[in-house]
Amino acid sequence: MPVNESRRNYRSPIRSLPDIVRVKPKILILSASFGDGHNSAARNLVQAFEGQAEVLMADPCHLGNPRINRLLCRAYREITTYTPRIWAWMYRSTDQQDFSEPLPFIGQTEDAVGHLLDDFKPDIVVNTYPLYPYMLERHFQNHSRVPVVTVITDSIEVNAAWSRSPSDHFLVTDHHTHESLLTQKIPSEKIHITGFPVSPRFEQLAKIGANDLLKPFRILFFPIARSPHLDKIIRAILTHDVEITVVLGRNLRRLYKKTHALKQEFPGRLKIKGWTQKVPELLSSHHLIIGKAGGATVHEAIAAQCPMLVHHIVPGQEEGNIELLERFESGSLATTPALIQSSIASLLENDAALWRAQKNRLASHSRPAAARDAAEFILSKISTS
Repeated sequence: MPVNESRRNYRSPIRSLPDIVRVKPKILILSASFGDGHNSAARNLVQAFEGQAEVLMADPCHLGNPRINRLLCRAYREITTYTPRIWAWMYRSTDQQDFSEPLPFIGQTEDAVGHLLDDFKPDIVVNTYPLYPYMLERHFQNHSRVPVVTVITDSIEVNAAWSRSPSDHFLVTDHHTHESLLTQKIPSEKIHITGFPVSPRFEQLAKIGANDLLKPFRILFFPIARSPHLDKIIRAILTHDVEITVVLGRNLRRLYKKTHALKQEFPGRLKIKGWTQKVPELLSSHHLIIGKAGGATVHEAIAAQCPMLVHHIVPGQEEGNIELLERFESGSLATTPALIQSSIASLLENDAALWRAQKNRLASHSRPAAARDAAEFILSKISTS
């Protein structure tokens, strides 16, 4: 038979097979609304996985009992804002709690975790809240196991609820937190430094340079709901030749009237924003942030290379975050109007030498690609599991 005839009659075994459909991996991300850090990390991871996986982000606390969860979230905000010492006692007491045994008051949350696993059938589970890995481990006693990754949203001072959890991998914010977990007897091969998963937009945003002319020096201020010194803080800030943007967020109704009066008193120097989704853009375009020491806020400031003054701290839970800023020499605690005023003066004296030094140090600590790095690590654990 001629060669060309044999080729005409040849049928490739590959072509005879049905078309291969590539199925994206399924990733379940479990979060909670007790503070902004857990949800912020989870949402940013969802964005980082875009196009690479089928992702379901869920809050089992809300799914299990929405009404009770709303009450607990409201109570959490009230306690951490108005009675932080009580919260510090409650937070530290969980170091002694054995979460390996079911807790009677969160049975519906645990049921929700089980339903999510059964219905979604993920290839891997990612947690941004410390209690879920214990629930997952109990579920896996009677079901097929998948890898469990826990994203620790706290820095340095890590509660034992995180470190004792039965997770295969822990993603942490920095090398100081890595060292802290080693002291808690977590094997080093389980700990991976990826940074706090900030918005992927930080990767594209231009940062203010350390040699900026500072004309004007722009300050971003996030007040808390309990702001009895709000007017004094703003006046203290405006004693300097600066402009200030006040982001009221969920406190818009409570604080707008007082803030608007100050805006009229200082025309052209004070801007007011309510709820905004452009925090990355704001941080990247301002020279200094004044806010509370929440995990998301602190690491967003670091990602934007924006020095920070902390005017409110929740004892226990947020102490590690301010310690991280101090170790990076890029921020400090200033809890009164007088301290805020003197801290800004120190930053700006001698042609802003201290501010410029902090900017340079932040450039070496910034992790704007943390969400992408975390996503790549998580995807790698699916392919090798």
